[in-house]
Amino acid sequence: MLEMRPGCECCDRDLPPDSPDARICTFECTFCSDCAERRLAGACPNCGGELLTRPRRPADKLAKYPASTVRVVKGEGVGRGEAGVGGRGLRQSPRHEATSGLEC
Repeated sequence: MLEMRPGCECCDRDLPPDSPDARICTFECTFCSDCAERRLAGACPNCGGELLTRPRRPADKLAKYPASTVRVVKGEGVGRGEAGVGGRGLRQSPRHEATSGLEC
């Protein structure tokens, strides 16, 4: 089941579960449509995968299977090889095993 993360990893824009502006890769890295298209050219900066529109969970299912409240955002050390996703200073979920890539 998708985590349905609550915000963009680049700009921290809110992306509620019903947002048509959320984009995800196969690892569920989550970005807003503006960052995905303008800053990242449709490719995940963490794994290099394609960023596609995140499916929306029906409202009646959200009550039983709520969206994640854990935000994943770039940290202070982005681009300086510090801890995080691929050494990029991003916090991640335990399931994410991404490699380094583009900067947000």
